[in-house]
Formats: sequence, C-alpha cells, structure tokens
Amino acid sequence: MEFLESQAKPKDIFIERTSVGKKSADMNKRCRQLREQVLADAKFNALTVFRLLLSVGQFEFKLKEMFRHMLNEKENKWDEHKKEGTERMQELGEVFSGTKPLTRVEKNENLQAWFSEMSKQISSLSFDDSTSAGRKIVQLIQALEEVQEFHQLESNLQVKQFLADTRKYLHQMIRTINIKEEVLITIQIVADLSYAWTIIDSYTGYMQQGIKKDPSLVIKLRATFLKMASALDLPLLRINQANSPDLMSVSQYYSGELVSYVRKVLQIIPQTMFSLLARIIDMQTHQIKEVPTRLEKDKMKEFAQLDERYEVAKLTHSISVFTEGILMMKTTLVGIIKIDPKQLLEDGIRKELVQQVALALHKGLMFNPKARTSELMPKLESLGDRMDGFRISFEYIQDYVNIYGLKIWQEEVSRIINYNVEQECNSFLRTKVQDWQSIYQSTAIPIPRYQPVDESVNFIGRLAREIIRITDPKLTSYIDPMKAWYDVKTKQELVNRKLFQKLQRSVGTFGLTGLDRLLCFMIVKELQNYQVLLNRTVLNPKDKTWLDLLNNFAKQLNPVKGIIGNPQKVYSTMISRLGKLWPHFIDVILRVGQMQLLRRQIAHELSTSCKFDSKFLASTLQTFNDALMSDIEQHYQDPSLPYPKEDNPLMYELTAYLESAGFHDPLAKIYITTKRLPHFSLFNSLFVLSHLPKLVYSKSISGLTCKKLTDPLDGPPFVTGCITLLKQFHSENTDSFLALLGQYVRSTVNMLPM
Repeated sequence: MEFLESQAKPKDIFIERTSVGKKSADMNKRCRQLREQVLADAKFNALTVFRLLLSVGQFEFKLKEMFRHMLNEKENKWDEHKKEGTERMQELGEVFSGTKPLTRVEKNENLQAWFSEMSKQISSLSFDDSTSAGRKIVQLIQALEEVQEFHQLESNLQVKQFLADTRKYLHQMIRTINIKEEVLITIQIVADLSYAWTIIDSYTGYMQQGIKKDPSLVIKLRATFLKMASALDLPLLRINQANSPDLMSVSQYYSGELVSYVRKVLQIIPQTMFSLLARIIDMQTHQIKEVPTRLEKDKMKEFAQLDERYEVAKLTHSISVFTEGILMMKTTLVGIIKIDPKQLLEDGIRKELVQQVALALHKGLMFNPKARTSELMPKLESLGDRMDGFRISFEYIQDYVNIYGLKIWQEEVSRIINYNVEQECNSFLRTKVQDWQSIYQSTAIPIPRYQPVDESVNFIGRLAREIIRITDPKLTSYIDPMKAWYDVKTKQELVNRKLFQKLQRSVGTFGLTGLDRLLCFMIVKELQNYQVLLNRTVLNPKDKTWLDLLNNFAKQLNPVKGIIGNPQKVYSTMISRLGKLWPHFIDVILRVGQMQLLRRQIAHELSTSCKFDSKFLASTLQTFNDALMSDIEQHYQDPSLPYPKEDNPLMYELTAYLESAGFHDPLAKIYITTKRLPHFSLFNSLFVLSHLPKLVYSKSISGLTCKKLTDPLDGPPFVTGCITLLKQFHSENTDSFLALLGQYVRSTVNMLPM
C-alpha cells in the first residue's frame, strides 16, 4: 500500500501542474509566468506523465482485480488450508501411534495425543470469528515450533517436513483472514482521479496518437477509463446518503459524459480505418480492374495485378489489426453504463461513415448557376464513383471487422438523406422540425450540418433547384415521347433519362425519394401562391372590379351548351382586359407543370429499379395496392363492407412504400385543400384560351410546342400545370372548365365558312 501511495502522489502532482487553471492563468500575465516557471522547474513532460498515468492505471486495475479475486476466494482458501493442516496433524498422530509405519519413528503416546489434540484445535478454528482465530493460529504456530525443538524432531526429515507444511498453512490462514474489503476502499481513496475530470481532456491527443501507433494500447486505456469512473463515486455517495431521488439521473448523466469521452478517444480507430479505406477505395476504383466472367489465358497476367492486390491486402490487414485492438478492451462497466467494444466499434464506424458520406454529398453537389453548361451531369458522375467506391470497399472489409457492412451502409445513407430532406423541407413549414425532434438525428452518431452556400439549406435543395434551373420551361422544350428536355434555341438535348439513372447511382433510392418529397413541398408552395394571387386580385373583396367583370361575362356565355355569336370579338375583348393578370399566373402554372414532369420521371426510375432489383417486393406492393383499392371501391358501393378506420396506419404506411417504389401517379395527387371559388372554371378557361395562340401542334413530336422563339411557352408543362391545378378542386370545376372550352370550340367552328 505504501508503494501504491508513493506512486499515486507524484502522478497527481504532475497532472495538477499541467492544466489546472490553464485558461484562467493564460489570461493573467503574472499567473502565466508563475505557471511556466513551475513547469520548467519540475522539468515537466506531458508524454512522460501520460505514460505514467497509463502504467499506474494498469497497475491499479490489476491490483484491484487480484484483490477482488482474493476476497471472493477468501473462505474457500481458508477452508482448504485448514483442511490441509488438520490432515497433517492427524497423520503425525497416527505415525507416533505406531499403527502407521514411517522410517525410523518409534511409538510415542504423548506425541500421539499431542498431535491429535493439535488436529482438533486446527479443525475448531472459526472463519466467522477472525480476531480470536488469528490469535489462536499464532499460538498454534509457536507450539509447533516448540514441539519440534524440545522433542528433537529435526532428525526425522519427514516429520520435520510435515510440521513445516502445517506452519505454512497456518501462516496462509492468517494472511487469508486479514484480506478485508477496507483495503479496496483505501486503494480507491489513494487512486481517486476525480480532480482530473476536466484535465484529462488535454491528454486526448496523446491517447489517440498512441492508439494509432499501437492499437493494443486500448487495453491500458481501459484501465485509465475505469480509473476516471472514480470521479463519480464521491458525489454519488453523498446523493445516496441523502436519499435523493436524483441518484439515477445524476448517475446516468455523468456516466453518459464519461462514455462520450471514451467514444471521443477511441474514434481515432474508425478515423484511421477510414483513412486506410480511402486508399483501398482509390485502388479498387481507379487501379484494380474487375475480372470478367470469361478471361483469355494471355490476359491473366494483366488482370492479376499482383502488386496492387498485395497493397490492398496489406491495407486490409492494417484495418483488421485496429479492429482487434478495440475488441481487446472487453465489455466494461463505466459508471452505470455498460460499454460493449463491438458496439463501440460499430458506432465509431457508423459515425465516421456518416461524416465521410455527408461531406461527399455536401461538396459533390455544389453548382455554379452562372456556368454556361450545367455542371450537374459531371458532378453526379463523380459523386456516383465516390459512393460506389464507399459501398464496394465497405462490403469488402465487413468480414475483416466483423460487421454487417451493407446493412450499416443502407441505414446510415438513408438517415443522412432523410435528415437533409427534413431540414430542407423545414423552409416550407410553419412549425419547424428541430434537431432534437428529428427521428434521424442521433447524439452518439450525429449527422453534420454545413453552412448554406446559396438559398438552399443543404445539398438536396441545391440538387433540386439545379434540376429545375436546367429544365426551365422558358428556356427548354419537353418532348414527351423522348422523355427529354431540349434547348429552345439550339435544339440540343439537355436532359434525358440518363439524369435520373445517374441520380439513382449517386444518391440512391433514398435520394430520389427525398428529391420527390421536396418537389411535393415546392408544388404545394406554388399552388398556395396561386390561391393567394387569385384572392388578392380577382377575388379581392375590397376591389370587386374583376369579379364584376367575370359575372357579366358569365351571363353572356349562358347557357354553356349554346353558341356565342361573334366569338372572336367576345373572347378576345375579355382576354385582353384580364391580360395584365396572366404573367403572374403563367409562371406558377409552368413551375407546377415542370415539377410534375420531373416527379413522373423520378417515379419511372424508382419503379424500374424496384422491378429490376426487387421484383418480389414490386409484385407484392402492386397486388396489395390493387386488393386494397378493390375493397375500398366495394365499401363505397356497399357501406356495410369493411373499410380501414382512421386510426389504422395501413393506408398511410402503404402509401410511403408505394411512393418509394415509384408506384404512384403524381398527376392524380391532391396537394392542398381548397374551398369553392366563384368563377374559378371560367377564369382558368380564359387563362388557357389566352395562351393557346402561343402554341402550335407539331406532328414530328406529337405534341404542343411554342410558335415563336421570342415568346417561348412549353406545351407539356403548361398542360400538366393546368391539370394539376384543376385536380386540387372539386371535379365539378373540371367539368365546367371543359364545358366552357367546348363552347368556345363550337362557337369558333360555327363561324367558319362552309
């Protein structure tokens, strides 16, 4: 114990000299000078102190483990030594009785009786009464020494050995009886490291560098972490003595803090693993060729690439060594939290994976809106290569680090993308989803947030806005049979299905689904803007000029089934009066139509990949959806038939699956709730009629295209936007809208010469 105290005190003094009041001392010149003087006089070396801390921590840990083992085995050892001593006395008694032959030992009844009595005395020693047992053992040892001396038993080596063994067992019994729990308490007091709760962080760099050089250092660090747990003992003791109900919460908090520090220190292992993995990714992506299914004999040497494959094997071995290092730590109880090294390794790998993937997505999806040619396709190609490298290498090393690589990859990538989609969509919500409320954010494995570089919150917003920018209906023309966008002026193809295939490769199914969800929020915003515009202009209760104009025009058109005389003059007059309203509404309609077309392309890509990668899931979802829709239709025909209740999550959850698999129709979706608006159908029919002259039907593309390049208007987004708008209102509005257009066509045709 004296040795332990002599080792602990210098260690504590050195640690206290390193960092206590460092920040406050640096702020005061005199204190800083004094502190530097003390460090110089003490010849302080932080690395030496750190090594001493590790060695002492390991020594204390082993000492405690040994002492606890001795405490647990105390009674068993006592009984074992007592039994051995008793048996030897009995054997000596039998030897001097003459019944048991022993070389050159004569019968002696006095010694026989004395050894038999000694056997009974040893047998009568009680473990429970340690004080009296200890005194009695001392007397028995003295008696054995005296009998050996007075009766001249030294001449017989066998008897002498028996006596020596018995004394040895009695000595062991004294040592065993003196093993008390108070010694552990004394060690705990001497080894207390509570004052270093803050100081220890200054040694984190040394810990991480040491682990990087020698992963087995984790074994010594385990002892240091357990030593740090002593900081919890004193405050918790006082809280417990006060019978405070806060005992568990305080224990949980400080244990959690300590576990967080352990994670911080050991995070160097996943970081180092990923730095090695980056080299593996680079080699597998750019250097090592994929071996074809069939290979000609002459090309075997070319594809063997022995040096490159040896380097990959060497790097993989290094990764497995780091894994072995952290797994050596064994399951450890820190405070009241149990640390499983395998789980710690997995969490560390997840954390580093999240950091790397999030950074790759953040940096890989930055665009220059002023660039002459879009950077989208090259950046998606580069990001796709990076993500493929991550995934392939992660799957490659999963067996060497004993983790489920593909499962971790899918879970973490989906979490990153869903979190960023959630944060991007916050800008469209009144009640924001904060970090602590997000189901995707985690304290142990946090998803990093980066500063916005433009109007978007993060990469998913930048990606969506870049796609919208390069498919602008005023600059491009969408050709539906080709499923592609072309430049209006140069007629060059700008975007086709390859864009969505590259999106699938770079951001995956989760990214496409997240992009689709973000476009939904944008469409909702545009449709809400449409309502606001309509209510502020045409339906403004303070200025009924436009409403009265529509009322009078509606009377001219009645009955709708009739024919209007001189339709060119009637319609053109009304359209020209409303002309200054059209620019605001046409922008909204075109943006809605453009985003709907993008959603259709995303749905097509999702459904294609789902059918190809998971045909059973695709078939199951389609069959389930058809069966459910059939049941719902039958319920509306016969209300006595079953229908999912409001609290049944079936339809909500199935919808999420269907949208993720691309089995949905964006044009049939209702985005907003609406009220009945006066003359809504009439206003929209006039809106359509006012823009039809700008479009012309082209047989070569089987669709509408702009008539003049100076006044561009793309037909498909315009039609799709109008359909989406009408879908948000009652079907009566659509019927009325089509009836009004039909009246215009009949009236115009009627005026044509026969």
